[in-house]
Amino acid sequence: MAAEANGFRLHRPGTGDGRPVRAESAEAAEPEILDDDAVLDLSTDIAGNDVEDTLRRLDAELVGLANVKRRVREIAALLLIDRARQRFGLSASRPTMHMSFTGGPGTGKTTVALRMAEMLHALGYIRKPKVHTVTRDDLVGQFIGHTAPKTKEALAKAAGGVLFIDEAYYLFRPENERDYGQEVIEILLQEMENERASLVVIFAGYPDRMERFFSANPGLSSRVAHHLEFADYTHAELLGIADLMVARENFRFDESAHTAFAEYLALRMIRPRFSNARSVRNALDRCRLRQAKRLVELHRPLRKTDLITLTDQDVYGSSVFTDSTAPQDGPSARAPA
Repeated sequence: MAAEANGFRLHRPGTGDGRPVRAESAEAAEPEILDDDAVLDLSTDIAGNDVEDTLRRLDAELVGLANVKRRVREIAALLLIDRARQRFGLSASRPTMHMSFTGGPGTGKTTVALRMAEMLHALGYIRKPKVHTVTRDDLVGQFIGHTAPKTKEALAKAAGGVLFIDEAYYLFRPENERDYGQEVIEILLQEMENERASLVVIFAGYPDRMERFFSANPGLSSRVAHHLEFADYTHAELLGIADLMVARENFRFDESAHTAFAEYLALRMIRPRFSNARSVRNALDRCRLRQAKRLVELHRPLRKTDLITLTDQDVYGSSVFTDSTAPQDGPSARAPA
């Protein structure tokens, strides 16, 4: 008969009726090594189904990022095939999953890290589907003997899951010979090698700065197997992101508001400190503020359609339209409302 082992449905030629006997979990006791003529059905892998659910969520949550989504699927396929090889007793070194995410703010790096943790957990690579996010301040101490305990505390919190180091390049400050960031890097190097079975480290930051960071730390770079580049969103993608965000919050643009928001994005994208999806979310929050003020000032009973509809008035109230001729750069430039 067919059976499930380590999350797979097995078919042995010439036996039974092919009906599976479900195991209690994909992480059951160590399965026996399969015969050379056994057949492993990848389509019925329990973990593989969980991974597909995670990938579908990623597609639903993030617009664009085709190259990132493609790499995530490649990593999932690598680990799924690695599990299949183990069932046949085919030994190989454990794939390295330490990663680098490079891109501007608001391009989805944190979201992909969360989904990556879920996927790696489903495939048995890490014990917990969690991400512990840190920055330099969480790792680097202010005096001698302070850095190692802080770094090890962060590693302990991330143990069994993913350590996500945002703006990782701030760990390296060559202009300050007394800086303790290098101590963090040395501890990370050791842990990334010794704890490969229980920890995944993701370094994140702007592309140019991350390139300099890895160039100055070749030992670190050699331990990062996967480099994912998060491109800035196009105008059309940002408008699609806005539509998703509005729908998730049970609002909607009327036709004139949708046109107005497209105009807003065109102006906002060329102004200082634009942060992709993060700036879109902030803009929508301010649209909601203007909508609320507009509705209160109507002084009449409200219908459901009033409460869910954003109009062009809620968009055109942004200072982006009134300040569009202001200087576009320089220290006095401010983030628009």
